[in-house]
Amino acid sequence: MIVSDLDHTMVDHHDPENLSILRFNALWEAKYRHDSLLVFSTGRSPTLYKQLRKEHPMLTPDITIMSVGTEITYGNAMVPDEGWVDVLNHKWDKKIVIEETSKFSELTLQSETEQRPHKASFYVKKEKAQEVMKKLSESLVKRGLDVKIIYSGGMDLDILPQGAGKGQALAYLHKKLKAEGKLPQNTLACGDSGNDAELFTIPDVYGVMVKNAQEELLQWHAENAKDNSKIIHADERCAAGIIQAIGHFKLGPNTSPRDLPDLLNAKLDRFDPAYEVVKFYLLLERWQRAEIQNPEHYLDYLKAVFSPSGAYINPFGVEQSLHDIIGSIKNCSGDKKGKQYRVWVDQVFPVQIDSDTWFVKFKKSEQTGEGQQCCFTTAILSSKDVKSSQGISWVHVHQTWMDGSTTSDGKNWFL
Repeated sequence: MIVSDLDHTMVDHHDPENLSILRFNALWEAKYRHDSLLVFSTGRSPTLYKQLRKEHPMLTPDITIMSVGTEITYGNAMVPDEGWVDVLNHKWDKKIVIEETSKFSELTLQSETEQRPHKASFYVKKEKAQEVMKKLSESLVKRGLDVKIIYSGGMDLDILPQGAGKGQALAYLHKKLKAEGKLPQNTLACGDSGNDAELFTIPDVYGVMVKNAQEELLQWHAENAKDNSKIIHADERCAAGIIQAIGHFKLGPNTSPRDLPDLLNAKLDRFDPAYEVVKFYLLLERWQRAEIQNPEHYLDYLKAVFSPSGAYINPFGVEQSLHDIIGSIKNCSGDKKGKQYRVWVDQVFPVQIDSDTWFVKFKKSEQTGEGQQCCFTTAILSSKDVKSSQGISWVHVHQTWMDGSTTSDGKNWFL
């Protein structure tokens, strides 16, 4: 299980090409999605979390922890955990919090979207933070509340129930998963700021502070965990630091398919449908970005992996032969050259339906500049009469638009 903060941890706001998170995406979908859990733990409210998803190529997590550990939701539908709500109601009264904080002129209320049932959020200047936190804590205790005050990012002050926080939310999840017999073998916590420190205090958790971690987190580590070999300060920024930690702690494969320069000739010693899906779309991206050195080799690859009788139903509902669209793909070589064009797949789930056939479902997304398009894809892949070193054969592909995504020009959308 990976539990990661988002801003400046999973998402690098100083990386316009989003390469760091795209490298992680390819690794996760190719090697981990089928039997692991991805958890996003963010200080963002649901509103700002959904906004971030539209701006960056983020995967869909299995579990989302939002509002600094005060909200836990599950799956695509983001179903809330009612048990967690009951935990947070202990000695908490939002009205009293608002009354007491209004007495501090140093506090500036954050936007309405960031005010949640179990979280009150403010801005405060760094030089005033410690004094305000001390006095505010005393006043809230006198009013009978049991709260936690977290300062992070050099400006953000969050007031939560004592039982809340990213670390407590993770501890709650561990307890719940253990009771269900589903506790992961390993958990890797990833963060960059003060509100992530709690994640590293949970027993038996590995931790990575990304290279760009803020001073407040590094100071916490120096004071509380400098001798803990299970927590490292990565040499890489953001998601690249997470990949580094996977390798450092030997938690599993840590070579992203995006890092393979000759992906076209990458061979496996066994059939792996998830890996083949990731590989196929990375190659398609490189083809359109004019990054494939041997065009004829790529076209031979398409002819080899597309079943002669294979069918493709595009998001517009038009059915074509898979072999017929090779010509269209050939003509689009380099059409995205010099553009911020990226392709990624999300929630790749293969199911073996007989000895040599897999049914695979996933989301395929494209981003050009700030615009994103996404479609839900189902595919039938076969290993019949194919050597594992040659990859796998695509027999049938069916796509439908998602989230209002569409394009007026079907010529620019491939598989």
